[in-house]
Amino acid sequence: MKKSVAGFRWRHSVLAGLMLITANALAGAPENEAELKNFVIQDCGSCHGLKLKGGLGPPLRPEDIASLPALAIAAIIREGVPGTAMPPWKALLTDPQIAWISQQLKSGALLAPEHADLQSR
Repeated sequence: MKKSVAGFRWRHSVLAGLMLITANALAGAPENEAELKNFVIQDCGSCHGLKLKGGLGPPLRPEDIASLPALAIAAIIREGVPGTAMPPWKALLTDPQIAWISQQLKSGALLAPEHADLQSR
C-alpha cells in the first residue's frame, strides 16, 4: 500500500511539473491579433527592422516577399532557417498564428501607415 501511494505521489508530482513547464512555455504565446501584431513588430522587428525594412534579417515588406507564397513564409516562421539567425517559432506560435502572420506580411497590413500610403500610389 505504501509503495502505491508513494508511486502515485511521485507520478502526480512529475505530471504537475510537466504541466507547469508547458504552461510557462505557452504563457508568452500571443493570443489575439493585437498581441500578434505587437509580437511581429517587436520580436521579428528586432532582426528584420521595426519597420520590416531589413536589418540582421531580410526585409519583410510585401514587395520583398512577393515571390514567396504564404505557405512558404509560414514554413520559414515555423521551422526557422538553419545556419542563420532565424529561429524556429513553432514552440511559441500555433499553426493558425503562424498562418495569420504570414498573411499579414504578404498583405502589408503590419506596416506603418506611411508605407501603406506609398503602396497605394
